[in-house]
Amino acid sequence: MRAIAIFGMLCALGVSSLAVMPALPRKSPPFTIMQPSGKQTPLASYRGKVVVLAWVHTNCVYCQALTVKLNKLEKELGPRGFQALEVAWNDGAQQLVPEFVQKFGVQFPVGYSEWGPIMTYMGFSVFDRPVTPLVVVIDRKGVIRAQTPSQGDSNLQNEAKLRALIESLLKEGSAAKPQN
Repeated sequence: MRAIAIFGMLCALGVSSLAVMPALPRKSPPFTIMQPSGKQTPLASYRGKVVVLAWVHTNCVYCQALTVKLNKLEKELGPRGFQALEVAWNDGAQQLVPEFVQKFGVQFPVGYSEWGPIMTYMGFSVFDRPVTPLVVVIDRKGVIRAQTPSQGDSNLQNEAKLRALIESLLKEGSAAKPQN
């Protein structure tokens, strides 16, 4: 009973360090990206490409900086099989995405989603308070090879480190086996 009370107090304080990061590599779960136009795009439709999927807030300066980096990587590595994607999940994202895309000259798909499906996709607990941006790197076979933890990780926002990971996955093809 005492453990339940302590857990309840930690949750009330927003402590989420009890969460466990899902094992990697693992199969990318199904996810549908909603477009402002109303079109729905399954994430699985990008299978065969190395995908960097970023969960962003349109008003987050770190997310905006990542968008600029992903735009650059998309332009340079897209012809070799790389695909950048972003999904906004802040309040009003559906209405804000078109302006965000225009303002930053985004040359890759940007959609939106609600918080719940993103948390499920990332394998996070409902008690997590994730920071943005969150980044997932998926290989050509649809296997998540890297992702940021809910509390963030600047390694997947670092252009050189992200480029190196993408390059290695482009060269590798699709050799990784997911954990189930």
